[in-house]
Amino acid sequence: MAARPPLPKRSWLIALAGLWLVVGGAWPAGPAAAAGQLFGLPFDTPPGPSTWLVIQLYGNTVSAYRWRRVMYGAGQGLHFGLDFAARCGTPVVAIGDGVVTKVDAEQHGAGPHNLMIDHPNGYASFYGHLVERAQVDVGQAVTRGQVVGYTGDPDLTCASRPHLHLEIRSGYNYRTAYNPVPLIDADWDSLMLSGPFARGFERDLDNPRQWQALDDQPEVNFGGAILNDYARPWPPEWLTR
Repeated sequence: MAARPPLPKRSWLIALAGLWLVVGGAWPAGPAAAAGQLFGLPFDTPPGPSTWLVIQLYGNTVSAYRWRRVMYGAGQGLHFGLDFAARCGTPVVAIGDGVVTKVDAEQHGAGPHNLMIDHPNGYASFYGHLVERAQVDVGQAVTRGQVVGYTGDPDLTCASRPHLHLEIRSGYNYRTAYNPVPLIDADWDSLMLSGPFARGFERDLDNPRQWQALDDQPEVNFGGAILNDYARPWPPEWLTR
């Protein structure tokens, strides 16, 4: 049996709220023990041009490859979340039951506002580029489908590129990011038809089938080495400018 991971040094409030996550005194299972589609989508409305669309997937996307050192260097050159285009002020809901553990955490970026939720299955979800959060704070228990914030714009204009940045990370330490696609219950093939995700994934011509599927993208270990420095990439960077 794996050793129980240590609790981080948080306030007693969070520790007490965390008891809500434990059933019968058992420690929550870690991500390696979890299977299947565990979460819902971060919106309670159907996708569409007037609501929300997927604009960038998790993983080895063409855009992430182009900016793999400037914007995504800490994430091993990969886009370590999902981006959903939505008008500023669109309600964002928790993708699963959990406890809020961070709000406006500067080390995670994704301003102007963000929040983190720890879930009882060993994962954590992170919601970035919020124009504001709802009436939730650190230590508060939330339920799946509960409004936790409202979409904003990383450029602070609510006009240039408003969207939600959603991540699924390892709970308690947040050092690993996982591909949300296999973990979220959604019709991803249909979402790709309605969204503007046309440029797809970057291809390594020396290994052309690697990381080309929605649900076949590598884990990100924050601070690790760049994974996608290709000698023969396609498309080449000059073609994506």
